[in-house]
Amino acid sequence: MPTNTPTSSPKQYMVSPKSPPPSDPPAPSGSRYILGITGASGAVYATRLLEQLLIKGHEVHLVVTDYGKRLLADEMNITSISLETLCPHLAQDQHESYYASNLIIHPNKDVGASIASGSFLHQGMVILPCSSTSLGAIASGSGSNLLSRAAAVTLKERHPLIICHRESPLNLIDIENMRTLTLAGAIIAPTNPGLYLLPTTIDELIDFTVGKALDLLKIPHDLKTRWEG
Repeated sequence: MPTNTPTSSPKQYMVSPKSPPPSDPPAPSGSRYILGITGASGAVYATRLLEQLLIKGHEVHLVVTDYGKRLLADEMNITSISLETLCPHLAQDQHESYYASNLIIHPNKDVGASIASGSFLHQGMVILPCSSTSLGAIASGSGSNLLSRAAAVTLKERHPLIICHRESPLNLIDIENMRTLTLAGAIIAPTNPGLYLLPTTIDELIDFTVGKALDLLKIPHDLKTRWEG
């Protein structure tokens, strides 16, 4: 007599929202930004922000922690760090070489990389998503890896540092770390989407958070984030 054996369905991974690349490559903006990815949940926030920066002609310096790499694998099935894996539609575009030249990937263990120096000029650093572990490392001034070192340098050089913390609930250590970083000049921007635009898709929730990060960097964008009354 046949038995009904439960079968597991294939794992469904997150897919980032996508904006179509412009027909002509964007003019170089002359601006460059640092993007850090840590192990807090929310990989799609990072890939969406990376895409938005690249299609607007910005140079992006990317650093991913070990737990950030696991996050990308667990949530998006991304097992290597490249333009092809993070923004495949840009890698398949006719202007792929332009986007690839604007994405500089740094190993997190390379504390001697260019972004670890105060002489590296840039327009801001975003850590999205930011875990409580990385939050604490930055608040303590630890420079044991490239992400925390680049964040410390960003603060001392008075460049914008946007920390998009994603863990909840907060303990007192998290709150004190946020206080310390705020006093040091960072902006704490939790990944809390607003619901006043009545979102109906996950993509809209993602874009709200990414749009907030772009606003804090003073980068114009077309993502749906504005309340018009």
